[in-house]
Amino acid sequence: MPPDADTLGGPQANRRFPFPPPRKRPVMEPPASPARRPPSAGAGLGTGIDPRRLAFDIDGVIADTMRLFLDIAREDYQIADLAYDDITCYTLETCLGIAPTIIREIVDRLLTGDHRAPLRPMPGVRRVLNRIGRRYGPLRLVTARPSATTIHEWLLAASGLAPGEIEVTATGDYAAKAEVLQAKGVAFFVEDRLDTCFLLEAAGITPILFR
Repeated sequence: MPPDADTLGGPQANRRFPFPPPRKRPVMEPPASPARRPPSAGAGLGTGIDPRRLAFDIDGVIADTMRLFLDIAREDYQIADLAYDDITCYTLETCLGIAPTIIREIVDRLLTGDHRAPLRPMPGVRRVLNRIGRRYGPLRLVTARPSATTIHEWLLAASGLAPGEIEVTATGDYAAKAEVLQAKGVAFFVEDRLDTCFLLEAAGITPILFR
């Protein structure tokens, strides 16, 4: 997230949720339609996308982080009147009637793994990631989280891949994703934040908007 408002581990008074608003019935299918233009021709999954040059975002694409936010709010803060579709914007204070301090606590617990409720994968994740990781690995994932430690262990379990078949990079800032992806030679990136898709396209990386 940008340094002025969205840095995941930052001290901002108003915390934008580090993951995009939910969409109804998200389904993970390889690969989704590109955000603005079709990808260039290449070998791979029968779509012109080379899986060896493909990478994924995590929150909102692989992990159903929104659901976990609601679970923590309900189970640990007794906030039971929130629904999945209530989260319609990045700045949670704008769309949810929850105190900013509680929002920060919940987001921090999401990032550190300090929660009892499970983080669930999006539908179809295990099949898709396992297929790509085993055939074309290592599977590459790039996240705006400040650290990859906690989510890395979860990804191993969710994907069924071995440690050597998966590579996770945390940038701490969504705007830093393009530079990281360029350094890794990634040409296609599955992302659910539209603003990030525009930045990636400007950097010469084809964004695939997950929806």
